[in-house]
Amino acid sequence: VIARSSVQSHGWTGPLFAPLRAEQLVERCAGGAAAPRKAASVRRRLEEQVLASQLGGGEQRIASQHNRGKLTARERLELFLDPGSFREYDALKAHRCIDFGMQEQVPPGDGVVTGHGLVDGRRVFVFSQDFTVFGGSLSESHAEKICKVMDQAMLVGAPVIGLNDSGGARIQEGIASLAGYAEVFQRNVEASGVVPQLSVIMGPCAGGAVYSPAMTDFTMMVDHTSYMFVTGPEVVKTVTNEVITAEELGGSRTHTRTSGVAHLSAANDLEAMSALRRLVGFLPSSNREPPPVRETEDSRARKDSALDRIVPEDPNVPYDMGALVRRVLDDRELLEVSPSYAKNIITGFGRMEGATVGIVANQPQELAGCLDIDASAKAARFVRFCDCFNIPLLTFVDVPGFLPGRAQEHGGIIRHGAKLLFAYAEATVPKVTVITRKAYGGAYDVMSSKHLRADVNYAWPSAEVAVMGAKGAVEIIFRGKNVEEETLRYEAKFANPLVAAQRGFVDAVISPSETRTRICEDLELLRDKQVQRPWKKHSNIPLEATARGAEPVGGGRGGGGGPPWVGRSVVACQARGPRRALARSEASWTPASVRARTREAIGVKR
Repeated sequence: VIARSSVQSHGWTGPLFAPLRAEQLVERCAGGAAAPRKAASVRRRLEEQVLASQLGGGEQRIASQHNRGKLTARERLELFLDPGSFREYDALKAHRCIDFGMQEQVPPGDGVVTGHGLVDGRRVFVFSQDFTVFGGSLSESHAEKICKVMDQAMLVGAPVIGLNDSGGARIQEGIASLAGYAEVFQRNVEASGVVPQLSVIMGPCAGGAVYSPAMTDFTMMVDHTSYMFVTGPEVVKTVTNEVITAEELGGSRTHTRTSGVAHLSAANDLEAMSALRRLVGFLPSSNREPPPVRETEDSRARKDSALDRIVPEDPNVPYDMGALVRRVLDDRELLEVSPSYAKNIITGFGRMEGATVGIVANQPQELAGCLDIDASAKAARFVRFCDCFNIPLLTFVDVPGFLPGRAQEHGGIIRHGAKLLFAYAEATVPKVTVITRKAYGGAYDVMSSKHLRADVNYAWPSAEVAVMGAKGAVEIIFRGKNVEEETLRYEAKFANPLVAAQRGFVDAVISPSETRTRICEDLELLRDKQVQRPWKKHSNIPLEATARGAEPVGGGRGGGGGPPWVGRSVVACQARGPRRALARSEASWTPASVRARTREAIGVKR
């Protein structure tokens, strides 16, 4: 403005000013000629770095990732999120390490893609580790990017989804990478019960990296390309002299069937992203929101006459509880959680009149539906998740009791069974229970009974609510006298739901075909349920460690007397300094001798 007014007011002329218009003089006076060149340079450099960030470790490593049957970090996000909805954070953020020549390799993004997007129109925050950049290893900057999206998710109330594909801590950064893990762990704890946290293991996940997925609400693994373990096969071989593959030690089959660490599995990355979208569709965005509601044409008035015939007349004949539950839910849709682990109990999500509900049901086809250690722990964690996120609980009961046996008692069935009891008693969400057949002993109490403040308890005419089965009860009461006659009398009096109904422990004995209608009405009634509890900092649910899974030397679980890392009859313990192999018979192992021989093996003097 000053330049233009000066030209006009002073009437400057001559060879210096004649060729110039006022606008050109303004640009020159303000340094405008340099500004476009600088902006163009910045844009060019920005485009180069964004392209480098999108390429990750480069085309060759991307090809190698594809050859392993795996997608890249960005390809996974494109499949998971709604098209065009992803907004990336910190695409250019890089590591700050200058040791071991790391300053010569500073890829933008530092091996993780973070941001937020939409799934079926609902906001989610995501991070996807890029194995093509330093093997997806976690650095200080890498951890900071993950922490940022977790903080943002808690701030706005949206789920956090982590796609894990990492070789672990970045060794070149030393303690800084370990500090980064701890920062992520802290946020896992802070977000627990605030927003849903989901993990998908899509490659290696070893060492300290495993603890973040372990603290999230649900974990999915991809068959044959993912594995989780604290110590890998090489370390296991060195310490225990056991030869085992990565797949056997920590593959998806191991963790979905044996350990229970993972809840779901998928055949490949494509199926994993599809299954993940389906799971997210059942979950609320945070603990401040009700479960999502989906439009459905399945009426609450629908009656299924097949339910009247699904429970066999003979109480010892099994049936498929999963099929029964599906006939009650909207469109017969049930998403099972941990379907391959502790099959004697079913946990999963369904919908009633479009709203999400949590399902817990005994499965008579497995162990006759008995509760054991694994089933109790599996169901307890699921009940607590539903209670965190305002998801009503539907419980279908056919349980003859807790599984008896030495292995169960020594493994801590008392403590683990108490977890499920504690979870149900603590839950304040709407709780509706349906007894389809057996409800015996302490297991009756545990499975969301009226005494644990279940809101509505129904029984079918086939239900049997009693301390134990008729035959066992008669043998104890009458000491083997007139067994057949007394069994018939006992069954007539107790092998039915009438006594429980007379005492008010069952609200109604209903026809199986009207179960759906009754439950829909009850859930509508309980929608605004409020419960006042005494103030406390937090409960002290029984979480003590158990020796279950430690295979003693002298035999199966509960026998012998050796440490869990000792082989069947020979242990080879190698360490720094003098290397000695210890060979001892099984009978000679005692706790004192184990300590003494361990000190001897590694050359330690008292």
